[in-house]
Amino acid sequence: MDLAHLWFWIVGVLFVGYFVLDGFDFGVGMSLPFLAKDDIGRRQIINTIGPVWDLNETWVIVAGACLFAAFPEWYATLFSGFYLALLLILLALILRGVSFEYRHQRDSLRWKAGFDTMIVVGSAVPAFLWGVAFSNVVHGVPLDAGHNFTGSLLTLLNPYALLGGLTTLLLFFTHGVSFVALKTDGEVREKARRLATRSGIITIVIAALFLLWTVVMAAGKGAPLIGLTIACAAIAAVALVVSVLANVRGREGAAFGGGAVTVVFAVLTLWTALFPYVMPSSTDIAHSLTIANASSTPYTLTIMSWAALVFLPLALAYQGWTYWVFRRRVSRTRIERAAAAEAH
Repeated sequence: MDLAHLWFWIVGVLFVGYFVLDGFDFGVGMSLPFLAKDDIGRRQIINTIGPVWDLNETWVIVAGACLFAAFPEWYATLFSGFYLALLLILLALILRGVSFEYRHQRDSLRWKAGFDTMIVVGSAVPAFLWGVAFSNVVHGVPLDAGHNFTGSLLTLLNPYALLGGLTTLLLFFTHGVSFVALKTDGEVREKARRLATRSGIITIVIAALFLLWTVVMAAGKGAPLIGLTIACAAIAAVALVVSVLANVRGREGAAFGGGAVTVVFAVLTLWTALFPYVMPSSTDIAHSLTIANASSTPYTLTIMSWAALVFLPLALAYQGWTYWVFRRRVSRTRIERAAAAEAH
């Protein structure tokens, strides 16, 4: 395996990490209207991700930076063609981050309700649009001989991509609700378990349709890794069913773990279906971007490989330590005591 192919898989792993970690962040944000009946409940839910949400989002920064350095042609075509969709994602993430920091700055319920709405919207928009974007990358988009995107926003809103967006939206929502059940107590915990079961059943149906469509499409294009694509799709489907069943039985850790495995292998299904292209052309296959013609020079990839070898384990160790420190459940009683202390 040469360095260009190695970095194709490294970038894939970085996006897997981002969708697993920020995926349940999005789900937690989207769950606010369904799980919390008062401000104490909303604070309890938000505090489950309070110490880690910004750390989770750094994965997309690292993934984007590595994409830019390792595959500049891919980066240029992707960010120019998908400019509006990615801009909407960025604006939503900004609104979401601002809301986490500012909702508690005033006691006004109207003030907090406004920022809570921004958290929900700022979580739902990226959850949907990331699925649309990556589905279009796998499906293929119109490119000219210079690898320039020649479509429009409506081109990206095709049935396969919309189904992909709905799949990530539901998958992240269920993944996040499972996390809330794992990290809270009392009424919020019980409501999260019930909601995770209901949303999980819907997610199984939608995700199965999307994974099946992806496998059929990859097979029709003669994807060289079709066997691996089928295996990844099957593992994702089984893990999702296991996650829902574990939630029904009250095994919250297994439910959350199953959701994480589902996200991992759903993304790998797309990544293996994409190989060896990075941006296939839907108009003329000769205009497609491949791992070979989109990658940087071997010297650049060599420097990046050494940097990744040193810093990636450090980043993983720090993130693991952070989750270990904040591993305990967020108690409603503790939130009520804090609220009472703030009132005095």
